Amino acid sequence: MGFSKLVFLISVHILFSLIPISSEFELTPQEIPKIFFKFAKKAEVFDWMVGIRRKIHENPELGYEEFETSKLIREKLDELGIPYKHPFAVTGVVGYIGSGKPPFVALRADMDALAMQEMVEWEHKSKIHGKMHGCGHDAHVAMLLGAAKIIQEHKQMLKGTVVLVFQPAEEGGGGGKKMLDAGALENVEAIFALHVDPDLLLGEVASRAGPIFAGSGFFEAVISGKGGHAAIPQHSIDPILAASNVIVSLQHLVSREADPLDSQVVSVGHFQGGGAFNVIPDSVTIGGTFRAFSKKVFAQLKKRIEEVIVRQAAVQRCNATVNFNEDEKPFFPPTINDKDLHEYFHKVAADLLGSSRVKDAQMRMGGEDFSFYQQVMPGYMYLLGLQDETGENLASAHSPYFKVNEDALPYGAALQASLAVRYLLEHQPEVPLRNSNKHDEL
Repeated sequence: MGFSKLVFLISVHILFSLIPISSEFELTPQEIPKIFFKFAKKAEVFDWMVGIRRKIHENPELGYEEFETSKLIREKLDELGIPYKHPFAVTGVVGYIGSGKPPFVALRADMDALAMQEMVEWEHKSKIHGKMHGCGHDAHVAMLLGAAKIIQEHKQMLKGTVVLVFQPAEEGGGGGKKMLDAGALENVEAIFALHVDPDLLLGEVASRAGPIFAGSGFFEAVISGKGGHAAIPQHSIDPILAASNVIVSLQHLVSREADPLDSQVVSVGHFQGGGAFNVIPDSVTIGGTFRAFSKKVFAQLKKRIEEVIVRQAAVQRCNATVNFNEDEKPFFPPTINDKDLHEYFHKVAADLLGSSRVKDAQMRMGGEDFSFYQQVMPGYMYLLGLQDETGENLASAHSPYFKVNEDALPYGAALQASLAVRYLLEHQPEVPLRNSNKHDEL
C-alpha cells in the first residue's frame, strides 16, 4: 500500500470517528413513539405548547376570522424553520417538513372557536366577550405545532414529506372543503387528525374503523299564515299552531320511518315568532339539524324534512318555504375511518401507550368536517383523553364550562408525529426492477 493511500485511509477513519452517531437513527419503527413522547414531555417543549394553547384560548376567533391565530401559527413555524404556504381558505396555513417528494402524509388541526361565553374562571379565560374555545381547537393547534417541533427535531428520520394543515371554520363553516378546493392537500396520500375527549382518561385514545361521526346538515323554514288579535283567532291563520304540528311531525321521521338499528337525529333548536302575548303573528321561523351515518339515509332524511314541513303547514292552511343553507353551512358527510389506517393507528398507538389504553370508540352523532378530506383520500380521526386521575367530571364539548387538561398535549403531539413519520417509512414508493430481458451490450 502506497504512503499517500495510507494517509488517506487514516484521515477518513479519524473524520468518521469525530462524527457523533445518534442511536435514534438506528431505531426500529416500534421505538419511535416512545422517543417522541419523551421529547414532547421535556419541560421546554411542554411549556412551549402550553403557552401557545393559552394565547389562542385567550383570543378566540370564529370561523374564517382566525387572523391572529393564523399569524401566531406562522410565527411558530418561522421559529422552527418550517416553510409554509398561506393563505388557504382565508386564514388557513399549510406547512411542510421533509424532502418535498413522495410519499406525502398530512396532519390536520382546526383553528376556530365557538360563539359562546366562557364560564370557566381561570387565569387564561377568553378575553373576547361571547367567544370561547369550547371544543378544544386551541389544544389541537398547540399539539400540531408540538408535533411539528418533534418532527423537525428528528427530520433525519423522514423518508418523504409531512404536510401540516391548520384549517379554519370547522364549526359549521366547511373549512375542510374550502382547503381542498384551494389545493391545500395536493399529492397527499393519507391524513390524520385528533379530537380531545373529556370522557376518556388521560393517556387513553379511542377510535374505530368505518363511521365514527355522523353526516350533518341544517334546515330553516318560514311558516306563513295570517296575523291578528289572539282574542278572535277565527279571523287569523295561526302559524305558531302550524309550526308546533310541524315539529311534532318531524320527530316521527326518526321514531316511525327510520330503521331502529340505523341511528338518525332530527332536532329543532330554533323557534322564533311573535312578540306580544295577545297577537297571532304573520309568520314563524324554525330551524334545526339532522344527522345520519350514510349518504343514502341522509339524502332521504333531507327529502322527508322538506315534505313534512310543507305539507303539515298546508294542513293548517299555512304556506312554508324550506332552506337548507348549504352555501353558509355546507352539509358534512359522515366521518368514515379507513380500515387499513385503523389497523395502522392501533399499532402505533399501542407502541406509545400500551394496547390496553387504545379503546374502541362508539359512533357519535356529532358532525366533523374532517370528512371532506376522507372523500378524496384515506383519512383517520381518533379521540384523545383528557380525564385525569382525580376523577373530576369534565364538561362536554360545546359547553361554556368546557376545559382542556393540558397534560394531554404531549400525548397528542407525540402520537401525531409518530403516525406521520412511521407512515412515510412504511409507504416508500416501489423501485422498479430492471427489465430482466434486457442485456447489456458486450
